[in-house]
Amino acid sequence: MQKTIQYLGTTLCYTVIGDGKPVVLLHGFGEDSSIFNYQIDFLKEHCQLIVPDLPGSGASPVNNRLATMNDFAACVHAILQQENIDNCTMLGHSMGGYITLAFAEQYMALLNGFGFIHSTAFADSEEKKENRKRGIEMMQEYGSYAFLKNTTPNLFGKKFKEAYPEKIAGLIESGKQFSVDALQQYYRAMMDRPNRTQVLQGSGLPVLFIIGTEDVAAPLNDVLKQTHLANCSYIHILDEIGHMGMWEAPQLLNQYLLDYINK
Repeated sequence: MQKTIQYLGTTLCYTVIGDGKPVVLLHGFGEDSSIFNYQIDFLKEHCQLIVPDLPGSGASPVNNRLATMNDFAACVHAILQQENIDNCTMLGHSMGGYITLAFAEQYMALLNGFGFIHSTAFADSEEKKENRKRGIEMMQEYGSYAFLKNTTPNLFGKKFKEAYPEKIAGLIESGKQFSVDALQQYYRAMMDRPNRTQVLQGSGLPVLFIIGTEDVAAPLNDVLKQTHLANCSYIHILDEIGHMGMWEAPQLLNQYLLDYINK
């Protein structure tokens, strides 16, 4: 069911589907909730899914009052309040993982577990921050579509790129929905986010890590350095998979997600 909530003067759209244990799926940069369609079709038979279009993505317009990952986490909190959910599992892809960590830092009592789908608790390195600054300039000069057309193919592993160029092209075309303001807002929030490894150390909750061996955005070696910080980690490494396991290895990823949800 498609739902909306008024939040800080704009409309926030989200989907609720299925019954059972509440599970929140948070999409990443340059995506909307449809990036999880394979997961939604599978998991809706096993749990209640809450899947937002984050502000600036999909059916949710940009909210210029948001500036940090904490702000985006507060949006998700508002949805859970509307749905009267006081305990859930939260799983975030890439930027959605950064928001998940910010949520855990602020609203830990509402979580029974959380996980990273190709994401990290580390802050951006200085090199990554400089790359984001250049990205913001490129968006301003060439537009959001041109930026996503240039960067999206790099998110996929080699085999998927060779086998399914039409799927990648479709994802790029869907990027036409994004405004420059939205993508720049995301980049600034990601660039300014702090290191949140202390959240892993202090949560006491089981944490899921989904890692691709060909992921250039959340590299295997970087993510492995933080998996030991949680009291209980569930670690799954997807061989020959890039940053987009939701599409590159949907059946395997779906089973890993369900196994974690059912823990």
